Formats: sequence, C-alpha cells, structure tokens
Amino acid sequence: MRLLLVEDDEILGDGLAAGLKMEGYAVDWLTNGKLADEALQVNSYELVVLDLNLPDMDGISILKALRSRKNETPVLVLTAKDTIPDRILGLDSGADDFVIKPFDLNEVCARLRALARRNEGRSTPVIEHKGIALDPASHQVSFNGEKVEISQKEFEILSFLMSNIGRVISRARLEETLYSWNSDVESNTVEVHIHHLRKKLDSGVIRTVRGVGYIIDADDDDKN
Repeated sequence: MRLLLVEDDEILGDGLAAGLKMEGYAVDWLTNGKLADEALQVNSYELVVLDLNLPDMDGISILKALRSRKNETPVLVLTAKDTIPDRILGLDSGADDFVIKPFDLNEVCARLRALARRNEGRSTPVIEHKGIALDPASHQVSFNGEKVEISQKEFEILSFLMSNIGRVISRARLEETLYSWNSDVESNTVEVHIHHLRKKLDSGVIRTVRGVGYIIDADDDDKN
C-alpha cells in the first residue's frame, strides 16, 4: 500500500518512514508542504500521513487543496496541538483522523488500518473472499482454513486485489501501489508475484484480463 508521509522533522520523519516500511507500506517521504501538494496532484496514494506545521505550505492548506480537487484519499494528521479548536479546524478542512505527538508507531499503524478499512467500505478487520482470509493487522493469510506463507510483496498484491474485488487492476497500478519513488522494479516483478500467489492459493483466484491487468472476481451473488 503506497503512502505519502509529509513531516519536516528529520529525526521523526526518518523513524516513522522506517517503521511504516517495516509494516509493509511503500513510503514516499517529503519535508516540504508545497512539494507534498504537487505530489498529491500527480501520484496516487492509498493513505496520507500529514504534519500541520510545514515550510512553504501548511498542512491545513494542503488538506483544503486536496479536498477541493475531490480527492478522497484518507488523511491521518500528526499534530503537537491537542486543543479542540485545532481538531475542529483540521476535521473541517478534510482530515480523517488525528494522532497527537509524541505518538506510538503501533497506534499510528492501527489508525491507518482503520482508515483504509473505512475507505474500502469494510466493517470487519479481516478480508474474506473465495476461501481466502487476509488479516492486515497480523499480515497473515489463510486459504480454506490453512495458513499460507507468503512474502511481503505477495501479501500487498493480494491485499490490494482483495480490496478491489470485481475490478481489473493494471500491472502499472499494482507497481504504483507497491513501490515508492526510489525503488528498483524489474519489468516482470508483478507477474512473478502473481505466479507465486496462484501456486499457493487456488490457481483460479486471480484472473488475468489479457492486455488489461488482474482481477479477483466477485461472487456470482455479488454480480446480480
């Protein structure tokens, strides 16, 4: 899952970026508000973690600009201000949730999972479909009740496809979701991961739409 982190404190940002990467996120980290606003105009992100006090363009202005473009990407705000007026301003400007500095990484990750879940229209933490059960919190997958060992990238691909059941996802979109700016991506990386997932799960779970991308089909009942 690709995430934009906007934090100008080098020590805090470096630690948070490292922690989020360990949790499996593909993190693009920026320290400048204006650059963050530009990045949000040209890149697709599943989540944004946003500090409010930034050089060149503050977090509230970034939020307002993001929502004015009808961009509904969930935004978790990092703030040192824990006053009701500040929280009201942030929420009215388009924030989805807040974490007060100093914070615990585990709480940040839990709130991000909740935001992703809400954005996908899910009420339950575990995603289940066609015998697959995927738990974003524990990073565990089971198939027909049996635990399946998969790599981090395989988990992220499966998670993204299961969060978009019934939709064809292109290889380019998967690469964009899985890798940050500085990542080296080989041309057949996604295909290799898909191949491994098919061997570990039912081969028909992930279907290739030739020339378009990959899809996990909805159940027949969901199509009607």
